[in-house]
Parts: sequence; structure tokens; C-alpha cells
Amino acid sequence: MNIREAADKKALIIGAGIGGLCAGLALQNIGWHVAIFEKEPGLAESGAGIVLAANAMKVLEKLGAADKVRERGKAVGKAEIRRWDGAMLTELPVREQAERYGTPSYLIHRALLQELLYELVKSRGADLQFDRKLERWEQHGDKVTAAFADGSSHSGKVLIGADGLRSTVRERLFGTEPLRYSGFTALRGIADYRDERYPMVDGGGFEAWGPGKRFGFSHLGQGRVFWFAAVNAPAGIAAPPGERKRQALEAFRGWYEPIGDVIAATKEDVILAHDIYDRKPLTTWHQGLAALLGDAAHPMLPNLGQGGAQAMEDAWTLAQCLEQAGDGDVSDGLLAYERLRIPRTTRVIRQSRQMGRMVQLENPLLIAMRNGMLRTLPADVQLRRLHWLIGFEV
Repeated sequence: MNIREAADKKALIIGAGIGGLCAGLALQNIGWHVAIFEKEPGLAESGAGIVLAANAMKVLEKLGAADKVRERGKAVGKAEIRRWDGAMLTELPVREQAERYGTPSYLIHRALLQELLYELVKSRGADLQFDRKLERWEQHGDKVTAAFADGSSHSGKVLIGADGLRSTVRERLFGTEPLRYSGFTALRGIADYRDERYPMVDGGGFEAWGPGKRFGFSHLGQGRVFWFAAVNAPAGIAAPPGERKRQALEAFRGWYEPIGDVIAATKEDVILAHDIYDRKPLTTWHQGLAALLGDAAHPMLPNLGQGGAQAMEDAWTLAQCLEQAGDGDVSDGLLAYERLRIPRTTRVIRQSRQMGRMVQLENPLLIAMRNGMLRTLPADVQLRRLHWLIGFEV
């Protein structure tokens, strides 16, 4: 590749979250220069955990980030589903899954993962700029120019909107549309915590399901536990700062220990509270030289643990499609990208909603039927049911 070709292949990526950083790494892998613009003054991932199943780990391996995740995160060695009082419903076949796909799932702090990706993409020469709020962009021939609120402007061959659930790029491309409320609000926290029933060396943890509520507990690595709670509630009444710990303890009073203990061990100021939303799937993700990626394209409920993984798959597929387009029209590469990704992510969005309805049930009869099914579900059936989701090939 000559100097002019290298200069011409520049991508403008809006958003320095996990999806945007992975897109930068994937494009660097095929010889593109990337400029990443983040509206916040610094890295902004929240203080929560993220699970990285085999499909995510395979992409991270290609991007050169998997070893760091293994060093800093925690392999999932146990994944139980229990009733609210601790009665076992099923134990997921995580070891068989790791053997089948060549890697266990990992759990890592989201902010740490973002930091690892940031350092890697920066070390490879990316131009990363903070406090850059996108105002608009214009396309002229084979060039796109983005203008920012501070008066700066930058040009490239493609603009990628990786700016999250409330994406500016998505709104500019396809107009304003409402968020879809999940029906539940979430509390999340991280604590320094030990429990002999869930040794740190084993990794993983459990979810406990009760009427209209569930609680998840997982080792995060570095001596910490990540927990989340999902509680059916109307939108707009998420617990305010200063009340979150008390509300979590009250909501899960009398539940399987160590639930109360780990909540009590969590500092009030690190507990997050959010209503959970997704959006209706789009039928196209691009116009001309601008395209969407990650939560900007397909925000999904967290019930399958696939939000970050699907953004990583997007990044890898986008780079492969642009490479295959070669010196042809970048828009052709973006069309190929969305044709490959939209059917899969639409299915994940829908399955995540269905899973949410199942795990947040309130009706006692339906709960009993669900729990009975889980108790009798063989491991090989569980593996087959998940293959479409985590058997992604890179």
C-alpha cells in the first residue's frame, strides 16, 4: 500500500465505547487509519461487569486483545440458576461449552475492558479525541466530512456511528424514534467480597429468580464480585443516589445468601440504577458513507449478555466487508456489512426480549412451569440451544 492509499483509507468513528474501539482495531488490522471522537471528556464506560462469551473472545483474539482480557478478567467456571430461596434449578454446562468453542466465557469490568481496548488502538496510531460532540456531516463524492460543536471538522472515507443507545448518528440518519421500555429497572454494583460457597478460584456464580425479580452474582477478577438486580417496575422510578443500597436490600430481603451479604458489602456510591430499554430493529444501518455499529444500530436488552459481543461481531464484519470492497465503493462494503449483520442482531434483539419475559415472570403457575422445565433440561440440549448465539465464526 502506498502512502496516498494509506492516507485515503481513513475512518471517522463516533464514540469511544467498546464498539467504537473494537471497530478502530478491526479497521487498523486491514490497513486503515482511524480517528475516534468521543463527546465525553474521557473514557465513560460505567462501573459494571460485562460477560464475554466465546463469540466475543474469538473476535478479541483477532483484534489482539484476548490475552489482556484473560489476564485482567475472570474465566466463568460455574453458572447456576437457582430459585429465589436458593433451590437449584439448573447448572449451565460452561465447561462443555468451553471445550466445544475452545475458550471459556470471561467476566471483566466494563471500564477495564474499555481501557485495554483504548490503549491498544492508541498504540497502533489511532487519533483519539475527547470533548468532540458531533453536530453534522456532509458527503461529497467518496469523502465524508464531520463537523463538531467545538468548530473542528475532519474528513475520511467512512463515518461509523458507534455512539450508543441514544445515538446522534442514528437520529441524523433515520430520525427520532421512541425507546422501548423492558418492564424492569436494574441495580448494579461491584464489591470486594468473599464467600466459601463461590470460591474465587472457580469463577462464575449464579442467578436467582423470583416473582418479578432476579439477582445475578459473578466473580469479576481481581478479588471483586459484580452483581445485578432486575425488578419489574414502571419506567421512571429508578432508585435515586443514596437510596439504592437500601432499596436493593429491601427488595431481596430473605433471598438466598450471599445476596444480602454482597449488597451490604457494596459501597452506596458505586451502585448504579437504570431503567432498561432497547429499540425496534432497523431494516437498514447505512446511507452513503455513514453507518451504525453496536448499540447505535441494535440496542438490546441484557438478558442474553450479548450487547458487547454483538458490537464486537459488528466491528469484525464491518472491517471484512470494507476489505472485500477494496478500492471500490465504500457504500458497497457498508451494504454487505448490514446484510450480514441485520438478520443476526434482529434475532438477538427478539430473543433477548423473549428471555426477559420468561425470567421476569410474576404468575405463580407460569413460574412453576418454567422452573420445572429448567430442572429437566439436559446439558446437550442447552448447548444446542445456544449454538446459534455463541458459535459465531471469525
